[in-house]
Amino acid sequence: MRKIRQIAGFSLILAIAAATLAALPARGEDQFAAPKALAAVIPYPYPGIKALDPSFGKYIPYSVEVERIGHGFRWAEGPVWFGDGRYLLFSDIPNNQILRWDEETNRVSVFRKPANYTNGLTRDGYGRLVSCDHLRRVTRTEYDGSITVLADSYKGKKLNSPNDIVVKSDDSIWFTDPIFGIAGNYEGFRGVQEQPHMGVYRIDGKTNEVTLAAEDIRGPNGLAFSPDESILYVVEARATPNRLILAYDLVNNGTGLANKRTFIDCGNYMADGFKVDFEGNLWVGVGGRTPELNGVAVYNPAGKQIGFINTPERIANLAFGGEKGNRLLMCGGKSLYSIFTETVGGYKFHK
Repeated sequence: MRKIRQIAGFSLILAIAAATLAALPARGEDQFAAPKALAAVIPYPYPGIKALDPSFGKYIPYSVEVERIGHGFRWAEGPVWFGDGRYLLFSDIPNNQILRWDEETNRVSVFRKPANYTNGLTRDGYGRLVSCDHLRRVTRTEYDGSITVLADSYKGKKLNSPNDIVVKSDDSIWFTDPIFGIAGNYEGFRGVQEQPHMGVYRIDGKTNEVTLAAEDIRGPNGLAFSPDESILYVVEARATPNRLILAYDLVNNGTGLANKRTFIDCGNYMADGFKVDFEGNLWVGVGGRTPELNGVAVYNPAGKQIGFINTPERIANLAFGGEKGNRLLMCGGKSLYSIFTETVGGYKFHK
């Protein structure tokens, strides 16, 4: 009888061990896969979604929550959605790599390493990847995988460290150029600031000429166009006492900027990268000194905050993607998060 009990007990141990092993990532499985351990059940509606205005209600379905879909990074940034392949590319700056998250498999893999300490990523009108490198340049990845340097200087002096980037429908490329990447060795290489300006630059889509579109912005960071391209919004990350989102009018047939003004005073939020949906709302990645300030702040086209989505980590940047374009994909410090919405990004075009 004792022997039978021992065998039964041993069988139970084997069953438990097998179940435990089944729950662990298989050898060779993507090292960035979200953990499989069961989390505490969070009831709907998700408590981290806060409607600050009744108008926000139509943008968030009732039965959604913030999902952690990847982890194990050092500082995730610059996401861009490739709808034709149903995948997201994003930068892990300190690890000097571009990562790829596939919606179909929910796995993260390495797309490019080394990656020249890329930060902001976008696509041009022909579907090509355009990148801000902390190696003081803006590059484009061609169809054959080769890399073309689009800009690395202005008036004979090196750029500071291109940060975030967007392409306009006339094929011009607009990017911010703070000094964050050359301020130390963690996200690139410490370097000497040669450009006296910290601002927004424009690369002409036909001539590749680089012009300074806006200057003397205190730590220019995230940027995005309004859906009709009449306004360019730019985060001023070193403004005091609070970060600001500036607004500029497009002038000279869309080649220049004028009428600089404060569009949003971010208050306690540390605004970073953001996107604009098709109705002109700004979905802004933010963080703060306390956990309840980490997430996405949503502002309407008049600059009024209408909603907030709380996340476990500060959100550095985000992108609309997913099969229907309504999935908000958010780069946290060490993780990738998502939430489904009832809106889509307002700036999509391909030739």
